[in-house]
Amino acid sequence: MSVPAPDGARTGRGRRRAAGLGGALLALSLSLAGCSSDGGSGNGNGAGARGSAAGATPSSGRAPTVAPDAYRRALGSALRPLNNALRAVDGAQEGRALDAALDAAGTRAEVAANALDTTRTPDDATARNGQLAGALRVLGRDLKGARGGGGRCATSPRVELSTAQGPRSVREAGRALTALGYDATLRLPRTEQAQYRRLANGTFLRDGSRGGLGRLTINNGTSTDAVVTLTRGGRTAFSVYVRKDAHTTIRSVNSGTYTVYFTTGEDWNGKKSSFTRGCRFEKFDDEADFRTVRVAGGTQYTVLTFTLNKVLGGNATTSEVPPGEFPS
Repeated sequence: MSVPAPDGARTGRGRRRAAGLGGALLALSLSLAGCSSDGGSGNGNGAGARGSAAGATPSSGRAPTVAPDAYRRALGSALRPLNNALRAVDGAQEGRALDAALDAAGTRAEVAANALDTTRTPDDATARNGQLAGALRVLGRDLKGARGGGGRCATSPRVELSTAQGPRSVREAGRALTALGYDATLRLPRTEQAQYRRLANGTFLRDGSRGGLGRLTINNGTSTDAVVTLTRGGRTAFSVYVRKDAHTTIRSVNSGTYTVYFTTGEDWNGKKSSFTRGCRFEKFDDEADFRTVRVAGGTQYTVLTFTLNKVLGGNATTSEVPPGEFPS
């Protein structure tokens, strides 16, 4: 005779079966979750991990770097026209030809700087590329500013460039890029060192006929050499060189009224009859009047002294003269 199982026993077996079913459902749920791609909370992480393992490349958030060879080509394209223009400067004769070449090269330097500003660079060249672009702009201004203009008191453009900042900055920036493997060599134009040409104190640059008794002493207490020129009737009577902190005396000055001009500066250029640096052109407002008269017992004649620097008690005033009006 069978005895029904106690309720508790039946309940226990039912719980074990339920537990087993629950385990099966849980396992099924996990299996389905592993195959799910619905992006739900928890499930999406599992799918994402397997997707990454399959070969997807995560983004770094940065644009791909420029290939060095591509930058080298862009750099060469930007600098090549400038190099050609600089060669033209190097070979030009001083004067109009050199001024035109300097102006053209200055424009090319500015164009090259603009091109480099928009050129994509490898990471290791970015800073030096910007440095070169800035240096090229300075070079462009220096090249255009070095133009001689052909007038008096004009320093040679090659002397101007020898002390300019642009060529030095370009050379430094170019070397830095070249050291990184990006050839930025530029053929900068040749320069010349400043000259200090002088004449001996008392040297006559021009000397007309002198047969009078007048005497003129010139004191130059300025910090630069000077050339003093006396004209009469629009013509140059004589012109004499007086070094700084020196004086000279011209004898046998003919009677007459003279206008006294003087120019001061450094580096006397005989071809242009002018100093090339720091020059000024002036004249005395009062004319020099030389007279020779016979008097009882002899002859009286004029003795004058002109001082180019300001002195205490001096009574002579001066005015500036346009360079083109200064007598040669």
